[in-house]
Amino acid sequence: MDFVKGISYHLRGLLLAIKTPRLLMLGLIRLILVVLLTVLAAGFILYHHQEILKLIWVKPASAWLVWLWHVVSWLLAALLTGVAVILAYLGSQLLFAVIIMDAMSRITERLFSGQEQVPLTKPLLQQYFFLFRQEIPRTTLPVLILLLLMILGWLTPLGPLLTLIAPGVAVIFLTWDNTDLVPARRLQPFSERFRFLLKTLPFHLGFGLLFLVPVLNILLLSFAPVGATLYYLEYHNR
Repeated sequence: MDFVKGISYHLRGLLLAIKTPRLLMLGLIRLILVVLLTVLAAGFILYHHQEILKLIWVKPASAWLVWLWHVVSWLLAALLTGVAVILAYLGSQLLFAVIIMDAMSRITERLFSGQEQVPLTKPLLQQYFFLFRQEIPRTTLPVLILLLLMILGWLTPLGPLLTLIAPGVAVIFLTWDNTDLVPARRLQPFSERFRFLLKTLPFHLGFGLLFLVPVLNILLLSFAPVGATLYYLEYHNR
C-alpha cells in the first residue's frame, strides 16, 4: 500500500541520514538555519504584538470585557506565531534550503546508484538557477491552495470538513518539496512533475504524516530529502 510505503521510506531516509556523516551534517545545518530564522521571525512579530492588537481592539475599560480582550490577545499571539513559522519556512526555502536539499538528494543518489543523472546540456550554475526558478511555483502553489481552503472554511458550511482536509493537503505538498528534487534536477517541466504528484497522492500523504508530529516535524523536514530521493530512484527512475 502506497500510504504505508510513504511512512517506511520516511523512516528509511532518516536512518540513512543518521548513518551518513555528510547527510547528517547537511540536515543539521538546515535544521539550525530554519530554527534560527523561525525564532527571529516569531520574535519580531511578537515584539510588535501589542501594537498590532491595538489596531484591532484597544483594551476596554469595562471589567466585563477585559477577559474577552485577553482571549483575543492570546489568539492573536498564536496566529502571529503561526504566520511567522510559515514565513520563515518559505523564506528558508527560497534563500538556502533548496541548495541544501538538492545537495542531500545528490549525495543520496550517488549512494544509491553510484552516480547521479544530470543533464549534460546545462552547467551546474545554470541548474541551480533553474532550481531557484522552479522553487517559486512549487512553494507558492501550495500556499495559494491552502489559503483557498481556509477562505472556503470561513465562508461556507464546509468548515469542519476542510479543517480535517487542510493538514493532509499541507503535508502532501511538504512531501512533494522533497520528491520533486530529482525530476527538477533533471529539468523535467513543472507540469510533468505536478502530474507525478497527482498520481502518487497516497504515498505523499503517508510520507508527510510524520510532519504532523509537533516539534519532531522540524527535525524530520530537515532530513526528508533522503527518503524522498530513495523512493523516486527506486520506483520512478528513468
